Amino acid sequence: MTPSIGRFALASALALSLSLTSAHAQTAPAPAPLQTMAEQKLAEGPPGSRFGMLVTTLDGEVLVSIAPDQRFIPASNTKMFTTAIAYAELPLLQQTAKGAGVRLEAAGNGATDVILHGRGDAVLSSADDCTSDCLQTLADAVAAKTRHVRNIVGDDSWFPDERWSPGMSWNNISSRYGTGVSALTLDDNELVVKLAPGKAGAAPVLETSGYYVIENRVVTVAGKEEAIEADRMPNSRILRLTGTVGAEVAPMTLRYGIDDPAHYAAWRMRELLRARGVTVDGEPMVRHRPLTAADDPENRKGAASSLPAEPAMLAELPAPSLADNMVRINKESQNLHTELMLRRVARHAGSGSIADGQAVMHKVMTEAGLPRTSYDFSDGSGMSSYNRISPRAAVGLLSWITRQPWNMAWRVTLPIAGRDGTLQNRFKGTILEGKLFAKTGSLNASRALSGYLTTRSGKTLIFSALANDMPEDTDAQATAAVDRALVAIAEAL
Repeated sequence: MTPSIGRFALASALALSLSLTSAHAQTAPAPAPLQTMAEQKLAEGPPGSRFGMLVTTLDGEVLVSIAPDQRFIPASNTKMFTTAIAYAELPLLQQTAKGAGVRLEAAGNGATDVILHGRGDAVLSSADDCTSDCLQTLADAVAAKTRHVRNIVGDDSWFPDERWSPGMSWNNISSRYGTGVSALTLDDNELVVKLAPGKAGAAPVLETSGYYVIENRVVTVAGKEEAIEADRMPNSRILRLTGTVGAEVAPMTLRYGIDDPAHYAAWRMRELLRARGVTVDGEPMVRHRPLTAADDPENRKGAASSLPAEPAMLAELPAPSLADNMVRINKESQNLHTELMLRRVARHAGSGSIADGQAVMHKVMTEAGLPRTSYDFSDGSGMSSYNRISPRAAVGLLSWITRQPWNMAWRVTLPIAGRDGTLQNRFKGTILEGKLFAKTGSLNASRALSGYLTTRSGKTLIFSALANDMPEDTDAQATAAVDRALVAIAEAL
């Protein structure tokens, strides 16, 4: 999702003042009335929930301070940190950015294999209506060169094989939010299933690519309700759909994760080549680069990572804009694209491993002045339950960003309250509609919101509000309590 010119104008009109005198929130006591009001609003949240909130002025004056140094699971607030280090490294990343490529490789006995190379491109597509960064372009190049190949090989060795980060819940793997991460990414590494209800008592009609075997156990019932469950074991290509769908439900599109994206890309390339009249004898194959001790910067003892040079390509696609992709990451909270952005940072710094990405994270956060004890990350997107940040760490990051030359470029990637992205339906009709720019976060029993807001008098504040440990099915109540607290603060100042 790319902001319209109007959104950029809105963001520019509400630009933060850059005349800061302090990098971090001061530790002076918060003004009592605001503090008490915020505490009362958060107390309306679900019993047993744990809240943290820090609100400061641009120059670091503390206005509200509730458990500012406690550590919370940040969910997708993690993306703020990942995109911040990517912007800090963006000039270097743009120099090394590459799109997908394809080459022919002699396979013996006169046979030829097609090798499809991924370079971390997040937006490679094979959709029928694709107009840019299209796998079809590479298929055309192969079809123009040869009419008979043996195997199609998906090569994602540009990154080591780390398809899921530590702390990823296994039950998220089958969903589109937990799809495998690979240097050879195609169609967001999602399997699309189109479903249309049948007559009551019959199974719905499914339309899909054929990559997965789908066991359709869904039953059409009367009415407008839908309760479809998906079940798939990790590394299995059998997807079982169960539950019910109302006969009056409109046709829907369902999306599910793919565990081996390089294999899917090779499979899809085979389909495209056959559609172009190219004979393909073999089954889709993959080349992964196993994660080794050398992919951990601690084991390299400061030495640069040594990666083999890539052979020349028959055809390759231009690198897509990394800056444009960061808009989609923060506005939509796109997990896969964030993980790929972290690995791009890691590839520039070393081998492309998660550990290399986290080494860059520590370096940049040290430059930002964040205490090492205020954050821990095991991934780039926030899907890991191992991640932790404090409200002070989030406010410290946001304060540091306001002093960077890429401050406004980063800020326009944030959702706008009541207007777009993951905040499109929040704060509508309140004083903060169109005046709060923040990153959301949502994970099991975890909610987060951190960013900037403009008060009634026009003052810009930096804030972070984190909620953890909510009882089951009370996440919405916790979110509402945070929203009421922020609205009350904005109205009071």
